[in-house]
Amino acid sequence: MEYSITGMATETDDELLQRMHGGDEQAFVVLYRKLQGPIYRFVLNITGSTGVAEDVTQEVFLALIRKNCGFDAGRGTLSAYLFGIARKLVLRHLQRSRTMVEQEIQADEWGYPELGVTQDPMVDLLHSEGLEVLRRAVLTLPRRYREVVVLCDLEEMDYTQAAAALGCPVGTVRSRLHRARALLLEKLQEKRDARPEVRALDPARSSI
Repeated sequence: MEYSITGMATETDDELLQRMHGGDEQAFVVLYRKLQGPIYRFVLNITGSTGVAEDVTQEVFLALIRKNCGFDAGRGTLSAYLFGIARKLVLRHLQRSRTMVEQEIQADEWGYPELGVTQDPMVDLLHSEGLEVLRRAVLTLPRRYREVVVLCDLEEMDYTQAAAALGCPVGTVRSRLHRARALLLEKLQEKRDARPEVRALDPARSSI
């Protein structure tokens, strides 16, 4: 059992799932209200499409309703499992879509060192650019980096949960996240340098 802010005991996701599969509709409602928002935001931040986010979220919870949904509590949390389903559905959508071009970087992920900073660079980006600007920048990242930023930085999953959702080792999540953050910093710096007010302050740029 978990405990709410008021100190009252609340059921865990696993307990709610068990009740739901036993025919308790209210248990499904509780799970849906708790997890629908994060799943929807994950898909939206990966695809940039509200329509896809709505469709995938609906499919995720339709899959959850099935008694043989495949969830194994011994392999991770229910939320990580649902993010994994959402990710597979998004990949299927991207493979079908001819309008979204995936810009996968072929460089060796393990060749990038960890960022030598004491503060989380994403916090600095949020303060300097705002959440909406950051989300738009995330959409420009290759998918492998987009996923880890959305899960770890926007949805605040820890590395273990993100690894379970993505089906990869924790080390891969850590490596991709550091590279993704570096790419975001580069992209936002380029955008900042291109602003008219920034160019006006730079004599070398203004003379071009």
